[in-house]
Amino acid sequence: MAELIPYPFARLVTRMLRELAEQGSCFDLPASKFFRGAGDLDYSVMFHGLRAATPLGPAAGPHSQMAQNIALAWLGGSRIIELKTVQVLDELAIPRPCIDMRTVGYNVEWSQELKLQESVEEYVKGMMLVTILKHSEHLVLPDGAGDTIYDMSVGYDLTGIQSPTVRAFLDQMKDCSAIVDRLRAEIPDAFAWARDIEFPTAISSTLTLSTFHGCPPDEIERIIDHLLQKHHLHCVIKLNPTLLGKQRVDELLHDRMGYTHITAPADAFEKDTKWEQMVGFVTRLKKTADGVGLGLGVKFTNTLLVEHDGDFLPATEKEKYLSGHALHPIAMTLVGEFRREFGAGIPISFSAGIDRSNFTDAVALGLTPITACSDLLRQGGYGRQASYLEALRQKMTSVGACTIEEFIINTAIADGTTPSRDEAVLLNTRLYTNAVADNPRYGAKVNSKPPKKVGTTLKLFNCLTCDKCIPVCPNDANFKLTMPPEAIPVEILHKNGDGWASEAGESIVLNKKHQIANFADFCNECGNCDIFCPEDGGPYILKPRFFGSEASFDEFAQHDGFFIERSDTSTRILARFAGNRFAVAFGNDRVSFAGTDFDVQLDLNDPLGTIDGTATGPVDLTYLRIIDALRQAVLHEGAPTNYVNA
Repeated sequence: MAELIPYPFARLVTRMLRELAEQGSCFDLPASKFFRGAGDLDYSVMFHGLRAATPLGPAAGPHSQMAQNIALAWLGGSRIIELKTVQVLDELAIPRPCIDMRTVGYNVEWSQELKLQESVEEYVKGMMLVTILKHSEHLVLPDGAGDTIYDMSVGYDLTGIQSPTVRAFLDQMKDCSAIVDRLRAEIPDAFAWARDIEFPTAISSTLTLSTFHGCPPDEIERIIDHLLQKHHLHCVIKLNPTLLGKQRVDELLHDRMGYTHITAPADAFEKDTKWEQMVGFVTRLKKTADGVGLGLGVKFTNTLLVEHDGDFLPATEKEKYLSGHALHPIAMTLVGEFRREFGAGIPISFSAGIDRSNFTDAVALGLTPITACSDLLRQGGYGRQASYLEALRQKMTSVGACTIEEFIINTAIADGTTPSRDEAVLLNTRLYTNAVADNPRYGAKVNSKPPKKVGTTLKLFNCLTCDKCIPVCPNDANFKLTMPPEAIPVEILHKNGDGWASEAGESIVLNKKHQIANFADFCNECGNCDIFCPEDGGPYILKPRFFGSEASFDEFAQHDGFFIERSDTSTRILARFAGNRFAVAFGNDRVSFAGTDFDVQLDLNDPLGTIDGTATGPVDLTYLRIIDALRQAVLHEGAPTNYVNA
């Protein structure tokens, strides 16, 4: 339904801790994918003088805007969480679908999809969920293994950042004690122990600036100067690939990697900051930051603006943003050029095509944080992080390193000499960045094959149940329904004078081990589950869609779906099929069932013999049987914990 709707904190806590205790998973991430520390190795890094237990994090994007996203990233091993970029314009119309991961990566979304105050609340809720997880008996971590940094991201111009609403956002991120106190009181009695946790009262003292393509260099400088001096924040400047110039970008994309079909428009390079301008403002801002005792760094890279020539993202979009493997060599080339200019003295954050195979290379270059997005949108989702950290363990062990600093130096050792840390960083950078664009794994030949489709179309029930759609959703919107295989007989009842007559309808056949459903409040119709589903149609469109409230069910009336409301004595369900609304109430032995032209009561064990009420046409019990089957799947004793029954 395209709009994200935050979930009540009490129910988030219930969902998280019940699922951990009963199913050994958390927000559908299996416990086998949890990061539980590095054993005798130390993956920790420093970021603006703060300690993080790993250098890994989600990029400021779809994996860091909702509370459960933050918890999922953390469970997988992220310890520097780049929170989704916010801006003063917080009611945006983002095209749908907005993500295309069929080959490399493209998107047409670039800012938060929540209002500013909702974003603050989600970030505080996420931080509190992580803190509760650290104290949970189900996730015991060694000392220091949970140390986490939350990095803000704002844009896109100084006027917006100076606005009262963005100032309020920044102030609350630096002091969230009032929100923490309110949310603490919402923790359910069943988990009262969590109310006594000492939650942090400040989320962040660090900030990454994201700017539009075309933002003037003097505007970037004024923004960072303002954030350093007025808000006393450590700052990172996110820089664009256009710094390399069109000729260099085209040479990398077309000549070395073979992406001849991807075109970066010339006007993007004309409008963006030039290299000499960047060198000037970074030099001046570093001096300013040093003078006020704060850190300054840069980030490579913002996504590359390219022309839209595809058939998945909306045709209204003439341009889109490139990410993933095709962007990795471009961003790494920028890292190399920047270090040739500035040496190793200015910290660099990195995000572009990070995955298991190159994460350790990025660590050896001394980059912090190293953030992933495109790879986490692929099969396995947040669980893919486990392989990053396992690869790091293997590499560190192979060079005899116990810490990240030792790993950087030991990776660079040659001819029996031991370089300094900065010398090792520069050597590793030079060797890696000079060769990365010629690595076939980043080329068009390797990255031009989309996920396989089998030629069938999804229906409400009985897909292939490959479950790929569950982990690829960054918001955890898709989930399993326990619905054992069976054939459910269906009747169609007709008013016949003073009585009723019955005819057999088409049975509802469930023939899979389970079914797939969608929690509408967390689905922003990004389209990613459609990309990886082997069948056509999109799980987020065709699978049973559950709304979190009656208000959202009513507001998004153009979407079919269901809303379930429980009390001590009954269950009320609203449903829409093909735009037609139905209301059902289950209580004791009788069911009330109402549609546009009928309002009846009956016993599902004997519909014809017990039906009573009014009808001006046939009463097709197909819809009621579907509603009842979904009710039982979600609410039966022992049903897996999900957002509907938490």
